[in-house]
Amino acid sequence: MATAKRKQLDRRWLFLLLFVGVALPLIFVIGFPIETTENVRMVYNLVENTPPNSKVILSFDYDPGSKPELHPMAKAMMQHCFDRDIKVIVTALWPMGVQMAEEIFSDIQSKNPDVKYGIDYVNLGFKSGGIVTIQSMGKQFREVFPEDMNGTSIDEFPIMDGIKNFDNLSFVCSFSAGDPGIKQWVQVTHDKFNRPVTGGVTGVSAPSILPYVNAQQQLTGLLAGLKAAAEYELLSKVPGTATSGMDAQSIAHLIIIIFIVIGNINFRRDKKAEKRGE
Repeated sequence: MATAKRKQLDRRWLFLLLFVGVALPLIFVIGFPIETTENVRMVYNLVENTPPNSKVILSFDYDPGSKPELHPMAKAMMQHCFDRDIKVIVTALWPMGVQMAEEIFSDIQSKNPDVKYGIDYVNLGFKSGGIVTIQSMGKQFREVFPEDMNGTSIDEFPIMDGIKNFDNLSFVCSFSAGDPGIKQWVQVTHDKFNRPVTGGVTGVSAPSILPYVNAQQQLTGLLAGLKAAAEYELLSKVPGTATSGMDAQSIAHLIIIIFIVIGNINFRRDKKAEKRGE
């Protein structure tokens, strides 16, 4: 007579283990090894090789819905720029992009009080119009952004001295969740005004953007999704939320694989026991 089937593990224990396995890396960064890809190294090298006191545009073209993937890479790049003494001019083609940038700057400034608004960083705010706005910036910057997000004339900020058009910028970076975003920056800033463009996108958007890197080198590298953000943090030697997120993801995958293996082993044992008539 066959014995009763092996008692199943209460799934609540699995959920608890997953919770602990995901939560701990978000609190204590582990830093599992991550292989850096060429596209991420290209972005990193672009910033690393930009001379100090250069001025760049970081365009925040996303909203809270894409924050988990794009926020970590934007923070890593902004921190990298400040570490290299590169001046950051923020724009936004999406309304909520202004707030996304301010969150990052406030966090960085709290840890780096020497970084000053108007000298090292300025947020010019949101402008609608997409590609038309970018074209106008390439011709006469001040006609598009006469004031910053608070309504203060940009002539009052030392960081804006000498900024007339894209010729006065070292590169443009767009953190893009869709349209308008990185495609429009490439089509105008690189293709028309011949300035380097780089950026970051969500993982699901990457396949449609990668041809700009691989084919005609219109993009200088690309950060695609949370893994690319973690790679950038690794290169910058400043682990952050992307590194923690990848650690949590790796542990969750490992726990699931272990339980799948255990489940299959128990299943085969039960089958063998039934055949023997135990």
